[in-house]
Amino acid sequence: MTAVGAYGAPGLVRPSTGRALIEQRPIRHPEAGSPAMMGRRGWWLVILGWLIPGSAQVLAGNRRLGRFGLGATLWLWAIGILLVLGLLLWRPGVTSVVLAPVIGPILLTIAQVALAGYGVLWIILGIDTLRLVRLVKTRGGTRIGIAVLSIVLMVVSGGTAAYASTSVGAARDALGSIFGQSGPSVPPSDGYYNILLLGADSGDGRDSMRFDSISVLSINADTGATTITGIPRDMRGFPFSPGPMQDLYPDGFEGHGDPACGWDGGVNQLRNAAENCRDDQGIGLYPDAAAQGSAPGIEATKDAAEGILGIDIPYYVFIDMHGFAALIDALGGVEIEVTERLPKGGGPAYEGQPAEEWAIGWIEPGVQRMDGDTAQWYARSRYTTSDWDRMQRQRQLQQAILAQFTPSTVLTRFQDVAQAGAAIVETDLPQSMLSYFSELALKAKEQPVTTIELIPPLVDPEEPDFTAIREHVNDTLHPTPETAEPTE
Repeated sequence: MTAVGAYGAPGLVRPSTGRALIEQRPIRHPEAGSPAMMGRRGWWLVILGWLIPGSAQVLAGNRRLGRFGLGATLWLWAIGILLVLGLLLWRPGVTSVVLAPVIGPILLTIAQVALAGYGVLWIILGIDTLRLVRLVKTRGGTRIGIAVLSIVLMVVSGGTAAYASTSVGAARDALGSIFGQSGPSVPPSDGYYNILLLGADSGDGRDSMRFDSISVLSINADTGATTITGIPRDMRGFPFSPGPMQDLYPDGFEGHGDPACGWDGGVNQLRNAAENCRDDQGIGLYPDAAAQGSAPGIEATKDAAEGILGIDIPYYVFIDMHGFAALIDALGGVEIEVTERLPKGGGPAYEGQPAEEWAIGWIEPGVQRMDGDTAQWYARSRYTTSDWDRMQRQRQLQQAILAQFTPSTVLTRFQDVAQAGAAIVETDLPQSMLSYFSELALKAKEQPVTTIELIPPLVDPEEPDFTAIREHVNDTLHPTPETAEPTE
């Protein structure tokens, strides 16, 4: 006789068939009585769920949640792939959009929120995956291993998303802080963009903030070749380019003796002459300075640098030396070759006491990896050295900092670098030109930096020959091509 199943169909026992189907789908319907199988299933769910967030839920849990997680993951992957392809194939266009003054902050805000939201989703999916594993059905050792792996992966994924989100936010805030106000975009002058670099020590006890480090960064607009020209802070009798300061000092800058607010004839005294010691704080001289992210003292120093070097200088970058150490620490330190032993410390040195009596430490000769504090003392020290030596050390540090701005350093220390930069850097560089300058910076890193120091023996500090200075700068920026010798 033919057996009749309970559901009326000959030979068909539906419960048995159902059991067979269940056995073919152990991920969603596991045999809970087998700890070994439950352990293998747990490892698969945890690893697969971390690699492809949402996949564990699609296979073994809430499919709606899983599909949402997979969709978010695929969207993130697609955007990431498009961004990478864009940077590889059309980097200037992508960076110009991201750094654009209006749309850039909006895009960065959207990216920050999206990354933070995805990080939260990743953690939720990880917790739900751990629930789906059903740890109580696994063996003791396997149970502990799966639990530990799940927690580690959740910390890694959540931490990665949080770091990416905060880094994007730091970039947006730094761009807004540093480039909130800026000058107009201008074309290169004689093939170069010239930027005035100012370093100021505004510490307690100073009568005013003076620009103690003054140099000009000249970047070839096509090749990125870079030249740094150092201007002594005490240079005197210098001319100005056409403008309000030339009108005031047609025969060169002069000091002004006044017990209440006077100044000597050095370049670093221009802030007093053009700003601090004027009733209108310099607004009458440079009425548009504040609106363009600058100040009368800075604009006067620009005009002086233009008059000394004979080049156009549309932009400036100011670094507060009190935050200088923070930037170097954010970059992981800088490598400097020290040529002579220098003390750390200050004040008593000017009273003629031996350094051994007041030094808080020493910078020894040789190649050193300096942290921010050591680098600051290295740049400031005047003990047994002249201002000319000090200028050259400052130029060493400028080059070392530029060299340290590698992609790997910026990516791994991005938040610290962005925060330090926002705290100590002021500039009138237009944000709309950041993409262009970024491209030039990449080209510049592939070439050595040329330096010009307007110090002896090149320049007589007592009677500078400004015509000769301009000719030397022009010859350096625009070298005459070498004529090939004729071949016989």
